[in-house]
Amino acid sequence: MRLLVLLLACAAALPAPEPAEPAEFVQAVEFPYYLYPPTLWERELVWLKTVGIRTVEFSIPWNWHQLDDGAYDFTGQTSPRRDLMGFIHLLRRLEMRAWIRPLPPVKGWLNGGYPAGVAADRKSARPWLHELDNLLAPQTEKHGGPIAFVEGNAGILDVPAPPQPVAAVSAHDPAAMQHSRQALAAARGTLLWEDVEDALFPAGWERPGGPLYKAGAVSLNGDERPAVAALRRNAALLRHWAARLPDMRPERAHPVRVAAGKPLPPGVTAVELASRTPGVASAVSIANESRQPFESPLRAWDPFAKHSVEIENIHLAPHETLWLPLNVSLGGVGLCRDCSAFSNAEHIVYATAELLTIEFENGTLAMEFAAPAPSEAVLQLARKPVGPYIAGGHPVDLDFDEKTMRARLKIPQGRGPANLVRVALAIEAPEHSAFFEEAKRLVIGRSNIVSTSYSSEKLADRSRLRLPEGFTATATKKSPLAIDYAVDVPADALHGDWVNLAIEADGVALGRAHLQLFRPASVRLTDALRLHFGASAELAVEPAIIPIDATAGRTVDVNVRNNAPEIQSYGIDPDGEGFQFLPPKTELNSAAIMDRLLEFRVFPQSPAAGLHDWNLHFSGAAKVDIPARFLAIPRGKAVAWSADLDGDGSPEWILENQKTRAVFSAQDGGRWLEFVWKDSAPNGLNVLPESGAFSGMGPVEVHAGDGTLEFRGKDWKRTVRLAGAEAKLIVEQNTPLPAGGPETGKHSDITLQVARESATRTVYTLTK
Repeated sequence: MRLLVLLLACAAALPAPEPAEPAEFVQAVEFPYYLYPPTLWERELVWLKTVGIRTVEFSIPWNWHQLDDGAYDFTGQTSPRRDLMGFIHLLRRLEMRAWIRPLPPVKGWLNGGYPAGVAADRKSARPWLHELDNLLAPQTEKHGGPIAFVEGNAGILDVPAPPQPVAAVSAHDPAAMQHSRQALAAARGTLLWEDVEDALFPAGWERPGGPLYKAGAVSLNGDERPAVAALRRNAALLRHWAARLPDMRPERAHPVRVAAGKPLPPGVTAVELASRTPGVASAVSIANESRQPFESPLRAWDPFAKHSVEIENIHLAPHETLWLPLNVSLGGVGLCRDCSAFSNAEHIVYATAELLTIEFENGTLAMEFAAPAPSEAVLQLARKPVGPYIAGGHPVDLDFDEKTMRARLKIPQGRGPANLVRVALAIEAPEHSAFFEEAKRLVIGRSNIVSTSYSSEKLADRSRLRLPEGFTATATKKSPLAIDYAVDVPADALHGDWVNLAIEADGVALGRAHLQLFRPASVRLTDALRLHFGASAELAVEPAIIPIDATAGRTVDVNVRNNAPEIQSYGIDPDGEGFQFLPPKTELNSAAIMDRLLEFRVFPQSPAAGLHDWNLHFSGAAKVDIPARFLAIPRGKAVAWSADLDGDGSPEWILENQKTRAVFSAQDGGRWLEFVWKDSAPNGLNVLPESGAFSGMGPVEVHAGDGTLEFRGKDWKRTVRLAGAEAKLIVEQNTPLPAGGPETGKHSDITLQVARESATRTVYTLTK
């Protein structure tokens, strides 16, 4: 029974060890920091690391960091998005790698990244490169920093270029999986994923005529779109296979065929990559670009045994690809770090799912696969497994042939975007065992109890807990066979990151836990304003802004998530000059890993219309101050206000009443970004396209009046007015208004009516 419990634990929580150091093959994701609000950098980089990406690629736009007076801003003094050093330090904390492009051109960027009036040649760039060399030299890998590659023959930093050739694949490409697997099959160079994150240009810095917003595979609010599936599959695969690829070569003398010896059918291609080192790891990369499913055994060549191997029960859907492991050693030379208990003759003969990781501890062989369909794996062993076999968290019958000493393991279809499934097989009853009891998460800045148990008291006495750098632990012996560790997580650890713990005795790792880090509580103001781009893209504004009635106030909803694995109590105290809060203080109890909704009422005490600062203080289980702002809106009137909504350092200008909101940029000729009916959809429905309206060139001068905004360009003046309490925006200009713009039409349950009363006056009305 104890062995079954141990086996289930291995199958449910197979650790994901740190990625092996890639020798020649690199997988990277494009992450242009200047196109993403800095408040979201940490969240997205942690996500990339979690799915298996270690390297991010980005340009450093010359004209973005060099200011008009010739000085440079690399720390965000003039715009948060210029904080290159903050971004580099974040990569360093996450132990991720940077691949930088210091020279223009910068994709989609104003003037290609060159400062105005500067010649597009290498001589002109010398001062810029010298500045970067001095700034970034301490941040290279040889100094413990993240910068691993410099592209563009820049001649700085003494780091190499990324391995060639570079295969760039857009996450939006319908054939992204096929193209990425072609790069893997070459077993050389670099795979670069583009268009992964939503891109949001700082105001006025997009290439003239280019988009202000560009959708990626992951939205601004962190939602994964279907396009992310190919990236997830490849990231999981290359976490360990990347280190094996340099030792693999295409097997050309014996091409892969169907088992009957016939060529592959039209639309189906397969390449065998054979290891040059005997008994390490080979693979067959197969792609089905036809419209029909492919179901047939394959015949591949074993270059060391000098005979063919038949891979049975292959199921490949149309437009699907698979990376089938072939003759993968179960010893320490393959994908497994701690498999010294296996002989050189023991190996995975083949699998019809993608093998991602192998672990062996406490007598149990645990593996993780990406399985788009039900699959199988065949193992060549030197002993009969003691069983049982757990697949996807459930016991499954084990098919073992004692004559051939082969185990045939059924693999269920995986779950999630990467089709992941974990399996575990008890190979032998261990002489000694140690494992973690229900260890799943750690809370940042706290002492966390992690329980461990052992097969003998002597083993417990000889054991120790292996921790990440910066973590500490205090042991308490609960019984002869159980030890509790109070693990202290540093306060500066990153929310969402993962760490590995290990129980070690006599220099051997006996048990592992892969644990995620969480801040004590996650707090969200559910009614906070969001900036919209088109009808579906939205960005949470930081600090949060909540519109309120300047006379009656409103009810404020606060969502509090307890991230700790036990009941927690919080004291919540809102505070802001000029406002009364009822209740003035609230006590909230929350069950483990549970969301609770807190409500309080805010009453203005004669505040002026516009923005007002306030704070939400947390005490008890979470000690944090959350800055926020109220937007006081008088009844029956509109208010004009300004704030930096997208974190680019340039404020937007807003007209708002209790029904609607219109947002404008002070750049791009006063571009109209958003026209929202506030009571529609969860966060309001924007009826403008992603590119907005009234787009032009250059900055404009903006003056706010009583419910009006006046925009002044070089030879024109535009006045925008929100009519009292109505959802009606009136736009007037002393010259003809720009051509085009929004048209009358239905948007979900909202209708936009456009009345062009003259060449210089247009009225936009929202009705429901």
